[in-house]
Amino acid sequence: MGNTTSCCVSSSPKLRRNAHSRLESYRPDTDLSREDTGCNLQHISDRENIDDLNMEFNPSDHPRASTIFLSKSQTDVREKRKSLFINHHPPGQTSRKYSSCSTIFLDDSTVSQPNLKYTIKCVALAIYYHIKNRDPDGRMLLDIFDENLHPLSKSEVPPDYDKHNPEQKQIYRFVRTLFSAAQLTAECAIVTLVYLERLLTYAEIDICPANWKRIVLGAILLASKVWDDQAVWNVDYCQILKDITVEDMNELERQFLELLQFNINVPSSVYAKYYFDLRSLAEANNLSFPLEPLSRERAHKLEAISRLCEDKYKDLRKPTRKRSASADNLILPRWSPAIIS
Repeated sequence: MGNTTSCCVSSSPKLRRNAHSRLESYRPDTDLSREDTGCNLQHISDRENIDDLNMEFNPSDHPRASTIFLSKSQTDVREKRKSLFINHHPPGQTSRKYSSCSTIFLDDSTVSQPNLKYTIKCVALAIYYHIKNRDPDGRMLLDIFDENLHPLSKSEVPPDYDKHNPEQKQIYRFVRTLFSAAQLTAECAIVTLVYLERLLTYAEIDICPANWKRIVLGAILLASKVWDDQAVWNVDYCQILKDITVEDMNELERQFLELLQFNINVPSSVYAKYYFDLRSLAEANNLSFPLEPLSRERAHKLEAISRLCEDKYKDLRKPTRKRSASADNLILPRWSPAIIS
């Protein structure tokens, strides 16, 4: 912690803290306040500027704020529906499966155990909409994420590398390669998207063709260390991306953390919101999760899990259960006839 090169003491590239360069010696005078003593140290809970970050509308921190990727995808979804309506394209034969009295279709993706393949597809689609519908005026491009300054491979970067948006398949292949080689989980993919949107909000930057790979790499690197108990080391990513150095990975992680102001907390409510918004994104883009008929074995398993949860929370419901009043102590109002003279 005392090392001057430590990421805990170096200033943030974008959001710098208001810390005193020198601290005066403390004088134990009861007549002086904290401001008068010069030792008005900033508390860790006040390290962010709430007015600047506007936490209430930040989707990566506030559970009721709408996710950025879902709002960016609405324009394309409306245009697709409008095009189908104008051109009178018949919907064709639907391949969607519906449950009936005899057969129930379920997918194997839940908020606690998402489907890995389709979760990565949804995250790649969300990143695609971030790049496609970014701010046309353009925002600041940080050097640490610029692929021209920090290439991921030894092959020459084309001169128009920052002009053409990547396809969704290209983003999916890049993310899938990292997740497959590092053996990461689907939950890590959701946390990756949370960190990505938190970075764009905190640092006030846009993800574009010039920086999307390194931003995604940094988000995956951080999410894997926060979520997984046995995290992948930075040197392991150098085995996946052959031409990148450990020093570059360390610097990428350090600056990513600083831009997040070391806020790596992901509340369960925010995680659940991102999961269900990814499902909404998949539904709007005809990227449905695989449905399978409910088998007898799976039905028994679900019943056992339901019974286990019911027994677990049975004792918690007892104190809150209202007791019925005894009929012996029940006093009803008596009506007396009115005498009108």
